[in-house]
Amino acid sequence: MKNQITTIDHDIVRDILNKYDNRVIFEKTNVVPDETEMLAELKKCIDADSLGSKSVLGLDIYQYSSYGEFEQMLIPFLFKTMLSTTIDLCLTNHPFIFQKYSREIIEKSFISTGDGGFLIFDTPLHSLLFASNYAIVLRIYNAFHFFPRLRKIIGGISTRYAITYDKVYTYNDNHYGRAIINNARILSRDSLNRCLIDEHVHRWFTVNIDGIENLQVLNIEDISNIHEFSIGYNRLPLATMSDKIFGREANRHEGIINSDILKIGKIKAKETDINIYNLHLQVTMSLVNNDDDNQKKIVTVSLGNLNTSGI
Repeated sequence: MKNQITTIDHDIVRDILNKYDNRVIFEKTNVVPDETEMLAELKKCIDADSLGSKSVLGLDIYQYSSYGEFEQMLIPFLFKTMLSTTIDLCLTNHPFIFQKYSREIIEKSFISTGDGGFLIFDTPLHSLLFASNYAIVLRIYNAFHFFPRLRKIIGGISTRYAITYDKVYTYNDNHYGRAIINNARILSRDSLNRCLIDEHVHRWFTVNIDGIENLQVLNIEDISNIHEFSIGYNRLPLATMSDKIFGREANRHEGIINSDILKIGKIKAKETDINIYNLHLQVTMSLVNNDDDNQKKIVTVSLGNLNTSGI
């Protein structure tokens, strides 16, 4: 897949340290060592300047700790089940956009927090579509259409969302980087169950589709002309399969029917202030019960809300 996440190799770093450094040293007189040679070798194997940006979607079940102990024990199962259903929806509903993904790829990149977690995608559009499909699953759960008896036992749930776009790398099969750190910081600052995005996500949509407000007027052909989707993507799904949100022609009957964006404040990341925006989408999607093809339903949901209080 294009733009593979950079991996820091533990063995290579260890070998450099074995060559240029001492694990422990006790001398009668302490001397600050010259690190020039070792730093040059580390920079060769960790090319920080070549790190690519990835989009991180953060999901967090709001006020998990306020549920009873029994319900808390069931919520991780519920969240994993909802996540699995969302993956199926994304692969089915968006065959062109998610063609480079599989269930295994998405699950492998997932960072669980028990009552939520972080998913890593190539672009903010992937994150936004995943969040939209998750919001559909969440709504049908809360409306007693998805495991209704479990819904009665646990009760309703609400989720807050954050989407960031920045550097991500892996070490020892774990993901790290500013995109994840900033995402967690944004989620922790929100108490209003919104969908918040950082300025890098906002800029990505501005550059590629002239602003996130234009999501409601795009068709799948427009999406295929975005730079990231114009290189290395098989265009066959455009002719043979439909997209549930971006149709062959833009319409206000299905897909994204409304999109609003508003700057609400800043967070500090290291020494830099990052502007944060509140995103509100209304999404309409037709659903079919996989266990009974005769059962169909059209559902409209809101991703995020219009509460504009700061962060």
